[in-house]
Amino acid sequence: MIPILDWSRFADATDRDGFVADLGRACRDTGFFLLANHGIPGTLIDRVFAQSDAFFARTEAEKTTLDIRRNRHNRGWACMGSEALDDTSGQMDRKEAFNVGFDLPADDPRVIAGDPFRGVNVWPEQDGFRETMLEYYGAALSLGVALHEAFEIELGLPKGFFAPHFTEPMATLRVLRYPAGGDGIGAGAHSDYGSITLLTTDGVAGLQVRPRGGDWMDVPHVAGAYVVNIGDCLMRWTNDTYVSTPHRVLAPERVRRSIAFFLDPNPDSVVAALPGTGTPKYAPITGANYLRSRLDATYTPPETK
Repeated sequence: MIPILDWSRFADATDRDGFVADLGRACRDTGFFLLANHGIPGTLIDRVFAQSDAFFARTEAEKTTLDIRRNRHNRGWACMGSEALDDTSGQMDRKEAFNVGFDLPADDPRVIAGDPFRGVNVWPEQDGFRETMLEYYGAALSLGVALHEAFEIELGLPKGFFAPHFTEPMATLRVLRYPAGGDGIGAGAHSDYGSITLLTTDGVAGLQVRPRGGDWMDVPHVAGAYVVNIGDCLMRWTNDTYVSTPHRVLAPERVRRSIAFFLDPNPDSVVAALPGTGTPKYAPITGANYLRSRLDATYTPPETK
């Protein structure tokens, strides 16, 4: 089962030990949990949904100018049929999305140098879109970093161990729209790439998870709670102590919308087996090299115009 954890137990220090124990079981078992009382205002989430609805309602010609396949920094619009998260089935995902990355000005030295995942965001000409997305990005980033403080305690790491790795992370805010019905699948079976994912949806069913040795099961919707899952990067970092679990989105019966925040570490952070996790199973790798290897397998090349 996927547990429901109350973040206020940790954030308000009313039951930190109990929360950390419950968190550890979830991260080592299914790698998924629901997080209630997370502190991100529902009004802000509603504004993100409203802005994403307005963007996805634009013409394809307008959205194509922001095609993510022409952006080497993983920002912009992913059109229907441009992604195949399940690279074994041959099925293309039936969804569209828009990605926002860590916001940097055009004159930042790393942008000018063309450093990996250090480009500028691309924005539609839409009142309030940029401001709303960046406000949400900041709130989700703060929550994700705070969750890593709980991971530190659970894993027996020094206080503040993870903080230097998430100062300017390769975190991605992704708003998604899945059309109603049709053949195929909304998002193919996959595990997420980064450290953790924070997901909120409009309540339309479709998300399923497949625990190790188990069958596909529906992820319940709990109003106001985030779905949180461990990503492959954190699984690698913890030397497989935490598990990153396959999940998918079935083609929904009606339009389904979601907001995902993928928290990856800084590009130059070295991901190596954490102290106390045994003999390393993986070679050290930088956050940027790991993310690039995963993204290259996901996108189809843009159509020849």
